[in-house]
Amino acid sequence: MIITTTDTFTGKKIVRTIGWVKGNTIRARHLGKDIMAMMRGLVGGEIIEYTKMMAEAREEAIARLIEDAEAQGANAVVGLRFSTSLVMQNASEILAYGTAVVVE
Repeated sequence: MIITTTDTFTGKKIVRTIGWVKGNTIRARHLGKDIMAMMRGLVGGEIIEYTKMMAEAREEAIARLIEDAEAQGANAVVGLRFSTSLVMQNASEILAYGTAVVVE
């Protein structure tokens, strides 16, 4: 599966546009990680626990986007974007979305 944030591919031709595809996940904070994050917040610097959690959530959302695109017969996705929203206190949704296409 080829995925790009642009609307075209260099060296590839889009022969069919299938439509909108998406993948999402909702992640909640973990008490143990929150304690470590609070300590890091006191001294400053990157909060590694949350950085790792968000990176894993993005990867899971992309994997689900790929499943959706493949189920619809696509071999590529153009215009990949991410969105995040607060679902409830301490839980966020990561949404990956784009346009499924067939390229040659």
